[in-house]
Formats: sequence, structure tokens, C-alpha cells
Amino acid sequence: MAEAESRCPAAPGEDVKPFTPEKTKEIVMSLQQPAVFCNMVGDWPALHWNAKYLSAVLNGKTIQFRLSLKTIGLVPQFETRCSYVKATLEEFLAWSCGQPSCLSGPFSCYEFSKYWAYADYKYIARIFEDKPEFFQDIRWSDFGFPGRSGKESTLWIGSEGANTPCHLDSYGCNLVLQVQGRIPYEESSVFSKVSVTNPDLKRFPKFRNTTAHVVTLSPGQVLFVPRHWWHYVESIDPITISINSWIELDADHEARVEEAITRMLVCALKSAENPSDGDPWLNPTEVEATSHEINLQYLNKAVSAYFKCQKASESEQPCSSSSDAEQRTIASCKRKKREVGCEPGGCRLLTHEFGFSTFKAENLQKIPFGPHLIQVLPQSQETSSIGAVAVESDCRDLLHENEGGHFGKLHCTRKQLAMSNDCETPAHQMGSDGSPNASQTDLSTNDLLDCLVNPHVINLVARLLLERTRV
Repeated sequence: MAEAESRCPAAPGEDVKPFTPEKTKEIVMSLQQPAVFCNMVGDWPALHWNAKYLSAVLNGKTIQFRLSLKTIGLVPQFETRCSYVKATLEEFLAWSCGQPSCLSGPFSCYEFSKYWAYADYKYIARIFEDKPEFFQDIRWSDFGFPGRSGKESTLWIGSEGANTPCHLDSYGCNLVLQVQGRIPYEESSVFSKVSVTNPDLKRFPKFRNTTAHVVTLSPGQVLFVPRHWWHYVESIDPITISINSWIELDADHEARVEEAITRMLVCALKSAENPSDGDPWLNPTEVEATSHEINLQYLNKAVSAYFKCQKASESEQPCSSSSDAEQRTIASCKRKKREVGCEPGGCRLLTHEFGFSTFKAENLQKIPFGPHLIQVLPQSQETSSIGAVAVESDCRDLLHENEGGHFGKLHCTRKQLAMSNDCETPAHQMGSDGSPNASQTDLSTNDLLDCLVNPHVINLVARLLLERTRV
């Protein structure tokens, strides 16, 4: 869609911010549509984190980059369809500048003019584990979240064209700071099959009826992405650097229980398959599937956190964030997905909590939109020709039939998962004599999982499990 660059006026003063931390948090917790904060981070040291600076600070430390061709096809560029290399930022910068030294380095097989690369989802706490003083360069306390710094944030570094397919985040809401270049990008767990830059309208005809909200995010701006809003993001400058942090919400606790259930089902069934089947269900960034014992441990932690939050709510106390150990487990789980995998928290919301479009006008009027808080407005379909898209939302018609949803850590076709409540064999699977067509009724593990991890099923199992535990 056409780029709609948000332009901010000059900050009134380096230390003067348009909103107090308390007011900013109130806005963040009230917003139910994407928006861009301006003039809130002018004094953050992290604004100096350009690629050359980070290269010097990391001093030869290698990080993993994902690479893919600069092509626009009908199928999104999922993780399992990409290549991976480990390289230093110095090597990445040399490659992006076309220096001869790249002829023998980790990027030697990838011509810069044909490929993009990005280091995605890099936990700052791990990258700077030997330099904890850098955590304080990021000050989310200015947004009303005291104590939140770089330690609870992730770093994204990419070249022009680097993108993340259309997806929604399972947990919390998202704050994204742009440091270098325009348009950040980030990923999570629920991906759409629709290539929003080149949609296959024959396969997904209802995508014609969707409305996109588009923004070009520039350095110093912070994008707010509400919980469970679909978004596609693409880097449009030679090098882009972004920092983001997911803000925990009370609703995340039930979502994590559903995630744990999905995880146990998928790992148990897919691990039992013959590895030679060639079904790449495991994320390429993972070495091996987690054991049943570990998955069960995660489920128990998720259930415990849920009841801890419930108890805190009953006593009118704010739910505390997950412990460091739980966060590490969660982080590991979010990475353990297939190219079209998802965690069930987001899946559940696809079907019966997708209500952002009903946000009442009177509530919207209470939000102090203006030069320091810019609305990300919908694009008219007449001007739709997706170029650089930061936020894509309100895919109600697309989601209604789940054509764009991917449930569970498996390759879901979704053809039949917009399922009715009966068990009749679909017409196209019936033989001429009315009997099931044998050639089309050979069910696979994925077919079974496609039904088991249906958001309705997972949500019901989670509620039954929580009720059993409550008793």
C-alpha cells in the first residue's frame, strides 16, 4: 500500500517530553489501534545504536542472519524457506556495501543485489550479556514501565527488502523504536498464508475486502502495535535497526496455557514421525524438539502463572510479570515453531476476540492524537499497491474463514478447518458412487493436528484443564 510517512515536529526540548510516563502508559493501555509516538526518546542513548556503532561495541561477536531472495511471490518468505549464516556486524556491513572482502566471507554465496538479510529477534540481554551497562540505553520507563530496559527488549538489524510475513503477536502489545533506517520489522507466532505484497486472490478472495493501516516509521519514532493486530513489515532503507519490547497483559496468561497445550500435542505427534519424511516442522533456528518432560514443565508453569494472576486480580493487585526463568522458557517456546506455526493464544483471538474494529468513537476521542501521537490511518483500496507496510490490521473477512491462519507448529492447509459442526465428507472427496475417495482420504499427522490445534479445541481444552486444576 502507498507509504504514509508519519512526520513529527521538532522536540520542544531534549529533556521535555510531550507526555508524562503515567500519561503515556494510560495511552498505551487504552489504545486499540496502531499509533506512532514522537519526541519521546530524544535523550535515549540507544538512538546512537547505528550499525557501525554496534559493530564496534560487539567487537567481532557473531550473530545469525536470515537471508532470502529479493523476490515477491504468491507465498510469504517463511523462515524454513530461508538460508542462514553466522556473521559479525562488520561482515554484514561489508556485504551491504559490496566490498571485495565478502567474496570469501559468510555472505559469499549471496549477492547483495539479489538477497536481503536480517538478524531478527536478538535478545539484547544475550547479545550484551557481558556489557549489562548497555541495557540502560533503552528507557521504557518513559512510557510508564519502570524498570523495563534493554534487558527486556530485542534487536532487529536488516538490509533493504528484509521483511517478516503478515502475522500477529500472541502476547501483549508491542512498542517498536526505530533507530536507523525506515520501517522496523518483527515477528511472532501466528503467520498468514497470504503474501500481502502479492496476494493470491484466487486462493484468498476475501483478502480483497481487507483494510490496511500503513505507516513509514523513521528514526526516533516509536510504533505502538495493539494486541493481536495483523502486521507485515519491510525494511526500505539499505540498513535498518529497530528495538522492540512486548508489554505483558493479563490476558497473556491464558494464552500461554493454550500455547503449552499446543506445544505438547505437536511435539508428541511430530516427534513420533519418521525423520526421513522431510517435513520441516521444527524451526531451523532450533537444534532439536523439546522433550515431553520439558513441555509438561512449561504447561505447569503456565497454569501456575495463570492462577497467580487470578489471585492477584481478586485481591486487586497487579499481576506480576513472569519470572526470569519463565520468560526464558517462553522465549524458547516462541522460537520453536514451523514456518506457518503459531501459538494458540493468538489463534483463539482470531475467532472470537477480534474486536478492535468495534472500538467506540467516543473512546477514540479521548486519546490525545496530535503532533506527538499520530494515528496510523487506513489506506483506501484505490491506492493499494503494497510497498513498505508497517502495520496491517482488521482482516476480519480473511480471518472469518481462517484462510490466513496457521494453527499449531505444523504445515496447516486450512482448507477444511473453517469447518462446520458435522462430520460429513466434503463433496470434493466423495467418489462417484457416494463413497469416500480413497486417494483423498489418506490422512496424515498434519491433518490430525490441523484439527487438534484448532483454536476452538485448544481453548476448550485449556478451560477444562484450568477448571480441573482449580478444583
